Amino acid sequence: MTHIEFGTPPTLPPTNGYSHVASVAPGSRLVWTSGQVPIAADGTPAAAGDWEAQTRLVMQNVGAALEAAGAAWEHVFKLTIFVVDTSALPVVRAVRDEFIDLERPPTSSLVQVAGLFRPDILIEIEAVAAVPVGPLSP
Repeated sequence: MTHIEFGTPPTLPPTNGYSHVASVAPGSRLVWTSGQVPIAADGTPAAAGDWEAQTRLVMQNVGAALEAAGAAWEHVFKLTIFVVDTSALPVVRAVRDEFIDLERPPTSSLVQVAGLFRPDILIEIEAVAAVPVGPLSP
């Protein structure tokens, strides 16, 4: 048994790059990130209107937040994605798929919002991860 088990039961509709459920083994250390936006550490934003660049920078920022807490993408079991428009969902998914394990995709929620904290920001993503801290049960 791994420390995170993902499932997509046949009693729920088919998914597109996410799992319906995830369960975390006892003894795992949980890590939550704040919502990350497409602004680099030096304050430079990704190009306004560029879904691919904004999504990539957001995913990189989530990865940096995870790393700061001793976690990695392989430990993520939940993503929440906030977008101002769902028309770019294929681009968002394609970039997301560069970071997650497609064989064990995290559970996900996608929320369309009226706007984010700045008008040039198109996307915000937060993650929840579980890091194993001891021997796993068989």
